Amino acid sequence: MWNSFWDFIWGMVVIFAFVAYLLVLFYILSDLFRDRKLSGWFKAIWIIFLIVIPYLTALVYLIARGRGMTERTIAAQQQVQQQTDDYIRNVAGKSSTEQIADAKALLDSGTITPQEFEALKAKALA
Repeated sequence: MWNSFWDFIWGMVVIFAFVAYLLVLFYILSDLFRDRKLSGWFKAIWIIFLIVIPYLTALVYLIARGRGMTERTIAAQQQVQQQTDDYIRNVAGKSSTEQIADAKALLDSGTITPQEFEALKAKALA
């Protein structure tokens, strides 16, 4: 298959270029489907051109829509981060301040004794 060292090097360069193109292609396709402002027809046209003239279309897409790609990616990452933070807050429960305030409300209503309040307060601060 490879007759010399330089054939091997050239083969590696071609394989690298192909894998790099596939990564760019998948990034472009994910951006196309993430963009809610672009109509379905324009998405279809971009995809057709990505199939017919792949490298040129990918280059044009990156130049023409690169800033929008960045903005959509940042917005998606911020949304995921917000969902993660909300989930962690939900699972972690209440803060110690909220636990002490709830215990104080129970003490004021007479549901618990002052000793139980102190125990809950110590537990919350621990």
